[in-house]
Amino acid sequence: MQEELASANKAAWETKAYDAWVHHYGTPDELASHLKLEHKQHLRYWLKYIGDPKGKRVINLLGSHGRKAISLALLGAHVTVVDISEENRLYAIQTAAAAGVELNYICSDVLHIPNEDTLGEFDIVLMEFGILHYFTDLNSIFSVVRRRLGKQGRLILTDFHPFARAWMNTYNLKQPIGNYFDDNVREGEVAFAKLLPEEERPELGKVLVRSWTVGDIITSVGTAGLFIRIFEEIPSPVDQRFPEFYTLIADRTDTELSPLFP
Repeated sequence: MQEELASANKAAWETKAYDAWVHHYGTPDELASHLKLEHKQHLRYWLKYIGDPKGKRVINLLGSHGRKAISLALLGAHVTVVDISEENRLYAIQTAAAAGVELNYICSDVLHIPNEDTLGEFDIVLMEFGILHYFTDLNSIFSVVRRRLGKQGRLILTDFHPFARAWMNTYNLKQPIGNYFDDNVREGEVAFAKLLPEEERPELGKVLVRSWTVGDIITSVGTAGLFIRIFEEIPSPVDQRFPEFYTLIADRTDTELSPLFP
């Protein structure tokens, strides 16, 4: 089933993604100019967990248009992006070039990175916004995270809160499912569709996604051998009573644990 999701999602993300980024963020030159001035703002959720990024090796899995990766590079990090969309890659590398930073961008399914071991180990694995719903098995993606983290490496994961996915209707979450425990694969609108003019949206493909609970996420991170340090819930700007995002921080550990079920 994961292969079917990856195929459908790659097709959807390679139809007008570049146009959507230009429509919303401007040309690569224009975005580069903006990032040179505002890069720290784009990293506001994470710098407190990173410290000084200068010299650190960071891999941004499913890094999309590269704004976060380029922002880190502007602070001196050595950044690699892995993403399935060639249109995302093109926009990101053009923006990085305009910003005057190096960006290693690998266009690949994150579960099947060519010659993955040659990438080496990273200080930080960053995954952000609209990520986990592309996987039918969380153990597979967190196994990639564990393999790529160096000793004392850190996972930084920010995504839409599972509660919000089920119950909220916001700019980012247009289709709440109403069932927190729903584990069905569903067809949905590709994330950048809302950035394009209405008349262009019928041309876009659909993505296939699957929801996860907080328990699913935390359990899978722990099963991968990562030590969870914090699960920070971020209130919705629409209604401060409810969370819209979360940030999970987990560090690699080499401690051998006893079986959960002896």
